[in-house]
Amino acid sequence: MAIQWSAAGEYMEACSCDFLCPCIPKNATTPATHDFCKVALTFEIGNGQFGDVPLKGVRFAMIAQSKAIMSQGGWIAGLVIDPGATEAQVNAVAAIATAAGGGPLGAFAPLISDFRGIERLPIEFQVDGHRRSVRIPGVLEQSIEGVASHTVPGECVVIDNASHPVNKRLNLATALKSVIRCFGIEWTAAPDRTNGHFAPFNWHGRAA
Repeated sequence: MAIQWSAAGEYMEACSCDFLCPCIPKNATTPATHDFCKVALTFEIGNGQFGDVPLKGVRFAMIAQSKAIMSQGGWIAGLVIDPGATEAQVNAVAAIATAAGGGPLGAFAPLISDFRGIERLPIEFQVDGHRRSVRIPGVLEQSIEGVASHTVPGECVVIDNASHPVNKRLNLATALKSVIRCFGIEWTAAPDRTNGHFAPFNWHGRAA
C-alpha cells in the first residue's frame, strides 16, 4: 500500500565549484569548475509526516561526488542521518531521499551508480539570517553566506526557475568553509571562493 508523506524545512548546500556554480544556470549540462563536483546537501525537517511517522526535527545530509558534467551520472553518494532519529524515521528518510519515495530527491537516483549507505552521526545545523552552517564532527563542516541583494533590502540574490529538486528558487551564497570527508569523498575549499545555496523546501510524495 502506498504511503503519503510530506516534509518541509530548511536546506543548505556547498560544492567544490567556484562561485557561481556553472551547473545550475545550464541545468547540469556544462562542466563543473574541476573534473568533478563534490557536494553536500543538508536538511532540517521542520514539519512532516511519513504515513503515521512524524518527521519534525529530523536532520540528514546527502553527500555526493559526480563527474564534471553532473547529468552524465556515475555519482558516488551516501546519506548521514542524525542519531536522534528513530528507526522508523530513518526508514522514512531513506525512502524520501531515493526514488522509492516518489519525491523530488528521487531525481538524483538515476545518476547514482555507487550508493555507499547510511551513517548515523550527530548533525549540527544552524540558521542565522543569511548564514547557514552544518557540522558533522570529522565528516562535514560547511558554512555559507548569502549574497546580499542591492535592489531588495534584506533579501539575497536568487536564481529562479532552476532545475533543482530541492526548490526551483535558490538563494545564492558563497562558502566561508567547506570540508568533506565521508564515503571516500574528500574536499577542502579555499574560503569565500566556492559556491553555495540555501532555500526552504516543501515536498510531498507517495512512497511505493
